[in-house]
Amino acid sequence: MKFSIWPGSAAPYDQIEKLALHAEKTGWDGLWVADHFMPNREDDNTGPTGEAWSILAALSVRIPRIRLGTLVTGNTYRHPAVLAKQAAQVDIISRGRLIFGLGAGWQENEHRAYGIEYSTVGVRMRRLEEAVQIIKSLFSKERTNFAGEFYTLQEAPLSPKPVQQNGPPLLIGGGGEKVTMRIAAQYADEWNVWGTPAVLAAKSPILEAHAEKLGRDVNEIQRSAQALVVHSDDPKVIEKALEDTDRQMIAGNSDQLCEIIQNYIDVGVSEFILPNFNLGSSLDQQIEAYDRFMETVAKHFK
Repeated sequence: MKFSIWPGSAAPYDQIEKLALHAEKTGWDGLWVADHFMPNREDDNTGPTGEAWSILAALSVRIPRIRLGTLVTGNTYRHPAVLAKQAAQVDIISRGRLIFGLGAGWQENEHRAYGIEYSTVGVRMRRLEEAVQIIKSLFSKERTNFAGEFYTLQEAPLSPKPVQQNGPPLLIGGGGEKVTMRIAAQYADEWNVWGTPAVLAAKSPILEAHAEKLGRDVNEIQRSAQALVVHSDDPKVIEKALEDTDRQMIAGNSDQLCEIIQNYIDVGVSEFILPNFNLGSSLDQQIEAYDRFMETVAKHFK
């Protein structure tokens, strides 16, 4: 089982870097960054939000061991050929440690504020599928030709190529059962979704059914998941956390969290990602929470 951290990109870059360096030294396997440009608030979209690919490029130089990835890049924000070029360069800088997370894009206020086409869910999903085909072709072929509904490429090169053969592993993020998970089953090296073990238990058979229909071995697709974590010895704190049904959350003392991680493993999850969104506002609080989880939970499964 791999364990990765997910620092919020509202923090200053130097704080993200310090947290990443600490994760590197204390046994974490990866670091993920969300791809957004502003807070997801309808009434007020102000506030700092770091740009994901710039952060990953910088961390690729400073952090020498762990995997680095986007969770996930919004396809609507960049032309897929430009995105492939960015990803190839980060894979080169990181010496082959990039995980390329990609999704259809969902945060409407970003599209509206920047004048980026948002359209319908169906259109965004069709754009995503075309983008996946283009990116995989650019990574693996000398020239790419593509004529789709949304994108057209003519004898398009991509050089230099990524370090990883045929490109960094492609992670498709999302729990949409009809289209997103079918795209993951068809093209992805890894599928990711927010959720508790119960969510994964319900959705994993759907991924498997898509893969079987497509003639693909589902065991080729890694599965990762994330949830907010409340790590406490106080039963009242745990009970209160679990009352929040609006967010995907796990809660418990160390022994209970170990049981939950085992449940993730039992439903096929090979990487658990721990966001820092509720781990405290200061760097010291976040480091303390990550260290406690690593020492009392994660180390039992590594």
